[in-house]
Amino acid sequence: MSSGIWRTFIMFLIGGSLYVLLELLWRGFSHPSMFLLGGLCFLVIGFLNEGWLSWNMPLPVQAVLGAICVTALELVCGSIVNIWLGLDVWDYSMLPMNFRGQICLYFFLLWIPLSGFAVFVDDWLRHWLFGEPLPVYKWG
Repeated sequence: MSSGIWRTFIMFLIGGSLYVLLELLWRGFSHPSMFLLGGLCFLVIGFLNEGWLSWNMPLPVQAVLGAICVTALELVCGSIVNIWLGLDVWDYSMLPMNFRGQICLYFFLLWIPLSGFAVFVDDWLRHWLFGEPLPVYKWG
């Protein structure tokens, strides 16, 4: 297996673990599907500045784009896990400005700073684990 696939797999495992840990701290429980969703979200956020976008893109823009990606993945996962399979892992229907109880404005806004933080974590882990260079962040 190539080193790129191993790196991606390791980052997926770390991202999934961090997501489950975040849920345990926030809600007191999690679900195995959240490990998969968290790993995928972490990979997407990492890929945003590892090739999909330029390192010259301001970090706040990366954070908003990351939040958009996380929200889109949350909608897809929620549609499968909660609506189609009926597992009821989460339900935002009681929150204002929600869509089918799977996504809402409140959590989109929460994903913005968390996505910005995930950019830092991804870059630091890639540097520490794989010797990749650290980017110089633009703020505006």
